[in-house]
Amino acid sequence: MVDILHRVGINASPRNIYNALTTLDGLSSWWTNETKGRTEIGGVIHFQFGDRGFFDMKVLKLEPEKRVVWEVVDGPKEWIGTKVIWDLSPEGEGTTIRFKHQGWREPADFMHHCSTKWASFLFSLKAQLENGKGSPFPNDFLVSIDFD
Repeated sequence: MVDILHRVGINASPRNIYNALTTLDGLSSWWTNETKGRTEIGGVIHFQFGDRGFFDMKVLKLEPEKRVVWEVVDGPKEWIGTKVIWDLSPEGEGTTIRFKHQGWREPADFMHHCSTKWASFLFSLKAQLENGKGSPFPNDFLVSIDFD
C-alpha cells in the first residue's frame, strides 16, 4: 500500500481550519461547491465534481482542532477503502496541516494525478482561510488533460 502525503502551513487557527474541514459551507468553499451530506461521526459526505465524478466519505474520527479522518465508501474504485486524514498542529501564529490519503493499492497514474489535485485543493483551502477566496470545483486548477 502507498500513501499521498502533503504538508502545508496556513496562517489560520486550528479552529478555523477544523471548521473548514467539518462543515458543508467550509468544505464547499475550497473543494467543490457541490457538497452535501452529514458531517458528524458516522455521517457520509458527498462531494460531486460535475460530470467528472464524485467521492463519498464516511466520517470516522473528529478531534476538534486536531484531527479529521474520513473513509472513502464510494467513488472511483482506486479510492474505495482508502482513508483521508487531516492532522492539524499549531505552529507560531498559524497551523500546519499534515495530510494523508492512505491505503492506495499501487502508485498508478491516477494516484499521481490525485496527489497533484490534492495539493491544488490544499492551496485552495489555504487561500480560502488566508484571503477569503478558495478555488473549489468548478473553478479549480486543472492539472491533467486526461483526468480532470
